[in-house]
Amino acid sequence: MARTKLRKFAEIGEMENVFVDPVEMKGKWGDVVLELACGAGDYAVALAQSCPERKFVGVDRKGDRIWVGAKKALGLNCSNVAFLHGQIAKLGEYFGPGEVSEIWITFPDPYEKPSKHKQRLTSERFLDVYKGFLKKGGVVHLKTDHLGLFNYTLGVIKARGLKVLEKLQDVHGGGKIDDELQILTHYEGRFLAEGRPIYYLKFKI
Repeated sequence: MARTKLRKFAEIGEMENVFVDPVEMKGKWGDVVLELACGAGDYAVALAQSCPERKFVGVDRKGDRIWVGAKKALGLNCSNVAFLHGQIAKLGEYFGPGEVSEIWITFPDPYEKPSKHKQRLTSERFLDVYKGFLKKGGVVHLKTDHLGLFNYTLGVIKARGLKVLEKLQDVHGGGKIDDELQILTHYEGRFLAEGRPIYYLKFKI
């Protein structure tokens, strides 16, 4: 298993749709949509397929996951999605002001222990990172199965005086939802099979 991961890690540096620590790209992306902690890139690839006129970038720190998403995109000839191998906390080094129009955070680690809450991707620490490159009027989407993370994010939004654009406590509960919310990741499909509700927030920073 370790040998396979090392092989994939080595390969991503040679893949045409993967960027590794791309400090040289800052200010050169144009208008992009990010999926953070993208894993195997299910959401990023699906969004790119549904909106071929837009550009998408999936971000993850694990090279073997990036490899899977990049291979999938190449196999589908999906040229408007790329992947970035790097730390989310360092995104301000890769993207300049106003280069990102939307951020998707799909089923991130909820970091349940209170001592780990600052590592949540909707913590004030990370919102400050996003503010550095999210364009005026840009939005953040959170999709999660974790009620604690959902309520925590609502608390951060309230504390900072941010605007909630949409709030759903059961995305697939029977009401009409946007096409982009109908996209299912591997984990989301599993959660739904277990009868767990999916929570969603859309807000401005």
